[in-house]
Amino acid sequence: MTKQNKKLITALKFIISAVLIYFIFTKISFEDVLQTLKKTKPFYLFLAVLFFVLSKIVASFRVNLYFHTLQVFLTQMSNLKLYLLGMFYNLFLPGGIGGDAYKGYLIKKEFEVPTKKIVSVLVLDRLSGLLFLFIYACILIPFLSLNMISNVEYYSIGLILLSILVFWGINKKFFKYVLPIFWKTFGHSAFVQLFQLVSVYFILEALQIEMNTVSYLFIFLISSIVSVIPLTIGGIGSRELTFFYGATLLNLDENTSIGVSMVFFLITAFVSFFGVYYHFKKPALKVR
Repeated sequence: MTKQNKKLITALKFIISAVLIYFIFTKISFEDVLQTLKKTKPFYLFLAVLFFVLSKIVASFRVNLYFHTLQVFLTQMSNLKLYLLGMFYNLFLPGGIGGDAYKGYLIKKEFEVPTKKIVSVLVLDRLSGLLFLFIYACILIPFLSLNMISNVEYYSIGLILLSILVFWGINKKFFKYVLPIFWKTFGHSAFVQLFQLVSVYFILEALQIEMNTVSYLFIFLISSIVSVIPLTIGGIGSRELTFFYGATLLNLDENTSIGVSMVFFLITAFVSFFGVYYHFKKPALKVR
């Protein structure tokens, strides 16, 4: 019954992704999107890939900090291999075990850590990333020329402080064992999302998009938050839908916006595919 449910959920995700992608391409010109992509400058595209890779390396260090709170002292190299394998599973094997679930399974199997704690640190790792997506989005809001909201910068500061306080409170109330690393993971998350923003900035440069940079970066942050919702395969469809409607609301070119989304997805897929090596040769979990 469980396997049947997983297959049904996976099928639904595929259907939702397909419907969203179909919907997007009924609203925009695929030819115009291709023309946007053809203008890509390789050097800036390389920098976009580089900063995306850096963001994932820092993210792997962050999750390893959480593992250490469980007395699982993985070497950074072992953890990086496991993280890359998780990226591959998340994107290319949606019908199988998810990346986070597989990491949790291996940690429990090798080190006999309680399932509840493994799930907790993996969820906290995700929430830590989401926190900074929200924080950076709040930082950018005052630069979007939203004339309908006065004193928006004060609301943004208030939301940032409130979000940090709430996340800290959740850690203190329910996960006291991770409090000693709270500010370390906080710093890691800041760099993870900053490097991804820089990656998107270089995508804009690669596509020769010189105007409305802040607006595109803001849409990217919102799309990253939306793509975490497990309704589609690897965020495919939901991210593009957010870019489309974000472009509409902020008076940007929808075709260009979808082009940015597609390039980011292709970079994600390109980097994640390297995890296929560890699918066939499972990484040994070495400890310090």
